[in-house]
Amino acid sequence: MPAKIDRGNALSSLTLAPLIDVVFLLLIFFLVASRLSQEDRELDIPLPSAANAMPMTAEPQELLVNVDQLGTYSVNGQTVDETDLEQIILQAVTDNPLNQSVIIRADRRVPLQAPVTVMDVCLRCGAGYSLSIADEES
Repeated sequence: MPAKIDRGNALSSLTLAPLIDVVFLLLIFFLVASRLSQEDRELDIPLPSAANAMPMTAEPQELLVNVDQLGTYSVNGQTVDETDLEQIILQAVTDNPLNQSVIIRADRRVPLQAPVTVMDVCLRCGAGYSLSIADEES
């Protein structure tokens, strides 16, 4: 014996006129918006060009500063002192002013002052930094 399902009166009292009005308004909005977008592209405006432009899709290079157990700094395989380090970070921030980041890799046996000095130089130059304590033996 089949079961009877009572559907109720909810669907019979639903009016579709306001819903249809909203759909037509959305349709008109998107038609007008796409037309205005198309007209902006059709304007004959000579755009400027640059001969030495570089693409913006490349990720900026992170600057890697290594601090060994004696507290000496090395950047790109070269040992530098604090003033040279500040010049290197300042040049990197000048080349990439919005989001230059510096990764500080310090030996776990280094005195705390050496990585803190690098952090201070980064803050003075306006670069973001992250600290990584590494074990030189592994």
